[in-house]
Amino acid sequence: MLSLQDSVSAVPGVGPKTAENLATLNILSVENLLTYYPLRYDNFEVQSVQNAKDQEKITIKGTVMSEPVIARFGYKKNRLSFRLMVNREVILVTFFNQPYLKSKIELGRDLAVFGKWDGQHLRMTGSKLITVDTAESHSYSAVYPTNKNVKKATIKKIITAAFKQYENVIPTLIPESLRQQYHLMSRKEMIREMHFPTSDEQSKLAKRSATYEEFFLFQLRLQATKRANQKRNGLVIKYHNDEIKSFIGQLPYELTKAQKRVVNEICRDLLEPVQMNRLLQGDVGSGKTIVAAIAIYAAITAGYQAALMVPTEILAEQHAQNLAHLFEGLPVNVGLLTGSLTAKQHRILEDQIRTGAINLIIGTHALIQDSVEYANLGLIITDEQHRFGVNQRQKLREKGDRPDVLAMTATPIPRTLAITAYGEMDVSIIDELPAGRLPIQTRWLRSNQNGVALEFVAQELKKGAQVYIVTPLIEESEALDVQNATALYEQLAAYFEPQFKVGLLHGRLSNDDKDAVMEQFKANELQVLVSTTVIEVGVDVANATVMMIYDADRFGLAQLHQLRGRVGRGKQQSYCILLADPKNEVGVARMQTMVDTTDGFVVAQKDMELRGSGDILGQKQSGVPEFKIGDPVGDLKILEIAQHDAAELLKMPHWDDVTDNIPLVAYLKRHQLQTHFD
Repeated sequence: MLSLQDSVSAVPGVGPKTAENLATLNILSVENLLTYYPLRYDNFEVQSVQNAKDQEKITIKGTVMSEPVIARFGYKKNRLSFRLMVNREVILVTFFNQPYLKSKIELGRDLAVFGKWDGQHLRMTGSKLITVDTAESHSYSAVYPTNKNVKKATIKKIITAAFKQYENVIPTLIPESLRQQYHLMSRKEMIREMHFPTSDEQSKLAKRSATYEEFFLFQLRLQATKRANQKRNGLVIKYHNDEIKSFIGQLPYELTKAQKRVVNEICRDLLEPVQMNRLLQGDVGSGKTIVAAIAIYAAITAGYQAALMVPTEILAEQHAQNLAHLFEGLPVNVGLLTGSLTAKQHRILEDQIRTGAINLIIGTHALIQDSVEYANLGLIITDEQHRFGVNQRQKLREKGDRPDVLAMTATPIPRTLAITAYGEMDVSIIDELPAGRLPIQTRWLRSNQNGVALEFVAQELKKGAQVYIVTPLIEESEALDVQNATALYEQLAAYFEPQFKVGLLHGRLSNDDKDAVMEQFKANELQVLVSTTVIEVGVDVANATVMMIYDADRFGLAQLHQLRGRVGRGKQQSYCILLADPKNEVGVARMQTMVDTTDGFVVAQKDMELRGSGDILGQKQSGVPEFKIGDPVGDLKILEIAQHDAAELLKMPHWDDVTDNIPLVAYLKRHQLQTHFD
């Protein structure tokens, strides 16, 4: 029986060497081969030069009006030229490094040429000669991504042979109801039109069908993993509702609607007998910390310990101070576990954690050391969770007996990333700022307006404010960074001192020195802080109202938004000044985005659209899977629909017993996932 899971070597014409070469393109099975889709299509249908766009690839047809001439230049380089009469226009056609075509070009004969049209000079750079029959039959030619091991012609030939042999055993994976709802092709038809399109319209429909299928299958695997995890037993944390209400009631402010909604989602998870795996997203200053505090208190009222892991010691200390103050008079004993404790302090604290005398443990990755044992760990919260490796997070999850896990981030994650990289987590979003917070006003100035910016900064300093001034990191040279930052620091010190004190923070300082500078700034002993290192996410200096960023176009939008979030922590109006001379339209669009919106999610999505998913955090870090055909940014709507449809299918009782879904069940089994989720 033929099956798409057959080895690619089962295809006629694929010997051991070709199979080995195809493996370098990740083509191992017939299915891999048939879903190895083209990058683009060359359209060999004859087009009119009058309607052609400059530099567009088109096919023209005409009569050869001059003998082909070969001119040689450089080492092994040559140019073949001739003139073609196209609808009374004489067009010069040039082929580079294809001298063998000369024998096919005869004076007075009709010829079709595919190539790049130069609309300004009315000439064409040819890439291939087309038979006149092909040019008149609306023919499209698929162009495949290849490497040095496999030629384009080889791929084409093998795919043609494979389709001919296997077309009648291609199962359709998408359920019929969804196919009808979205007018999608059957899988056989889709694969045929992807490789051998019969028209522009059919080609577009095939691409839409293939995009939906790819996203749907990806989401099905993700949702199936999520449901399998949810079957694993977890703790039931029966918190005391009255005590939580009383705690919320004594806060000096009322929670926003978004905070209340998120608290309810988390509390619902605590009561469920499955391990919570929730991502809490909130823009800078949206009040995630108080939500975390309520979750911590809920776990403690149920008799459990809670742990809060943060990336740096200065953040751990800030959280410990803030939470100790918040829980004053309540049965919450806070312990701060960091690497800077003495051996004796460490030992005493570990004993208190082991016996349960301390029920809220705050620290850096010291929390996951083997020597740290918990009495009754019920809830783990990681802050700025993307700063921890997967292994570190996993190690913390294994510390207790399946504790609930809440990951927090102030880095706005675009919808695309949330759906693809974090699809197996439940996501809660705080999407409104606390009352009384004024939106930060952002201005973009060219670098020649530096004087205007510094005058504005001086005015703010006179009102008693503090100011961050950031200069970008130049990855090639840390020494150059320090030099640039030091030069800027000296200029600004000469400008502002002695009236205002200027400090400097850069990557060459020791951690102790960095902490000392930050402490001076927090205590208002420094009014201006010049920094190359991105100021720690979460460090609060409520008195800082201006963030000024030099060469702002050298930062990513998400980074700029994070930096902007360092100000605006108090009640007074805050400002962000971007000094930048962007070199192109994309650079201008990025600066304009920062001026137009303070919504981190809008900024993050725009960043992805302008730079592509792989460049946001680097493809390896971003977690965005590489799709063959779908673009998670450009096709976001299809991705969202596919996510919803996959979740709905898995909710159906006995969905995997339905005849229509048998190919899907087989697909999931091949991907080693449980398939029975009723």
